[in-house]
Amino acid sequence: MFTGIIETMGTIEGIAHEGSNVHYRLSSKITSELKIDQSLAHNGVCLTVVAIDNDQYTVTAIQETLEKTALSQWDIGDKINLERAMRLGDRLDGHMVQGHVDEVATCTHIEDQNGSWLFQFEYSKSSKNMTIEKGSICVNGTSLTVVGSEANRFGVAIIPYTYEHTVFHQLRVGDLVNIEFDMVGKYIAKLR
Repeated sequence: MFTGIIETMGTIEGIAHEGSNVHYRLSSKITSELKIDQSLAHNGVCLTVVAIDNDQYTVTAIQETLEKTALSQWDIGDKINLERAMRLGDRLDGHMVQGHVDEVATCTHIEDQNGSWLFQFEYSKSSKNMTIEKGSICVNGTSLTVVGSEANRFGVAIIPYTYEHTVFHQLRVGDLVNIEFDMVGKYIAKLR
């Protein structure tokens, strides 16, 4: 379980294909604190640490994960949002996030609002997922508040701190992002 509060960013140092699996090797300032079998959210995708070598660690994505996320677009040198799993008793500063991406969305608009930024995203029209105004959404692992909720579209307002300390500063129109819709909302929608 995660909160969507990004702890730090990592850098993709290597990508290796093995059958249908892809191994991503990353460096991060928290590598020395990681351990094998630890769950770590990478742009919102929960991946398990499978190897640690000095200041770098490796995670593996299977075909199912690659098909449902934007991981296949990662390239060497890319910065990735990182969050370690929350501990029982920690504050829940964001919202409940599982690290199980529901689908990808495309960034359709970025507007500099003189001190903050408005990002707009669009996801599949056939999706059964939905957002609500002022509800929670997780974009590339970042817990955010929905602005401008519409059918298969939504926006988020980004403050300067979030812009600089997450991958939002490198996001461009047309980029794919990982989306995890609000867990509570998904359960309520399922009951209908």
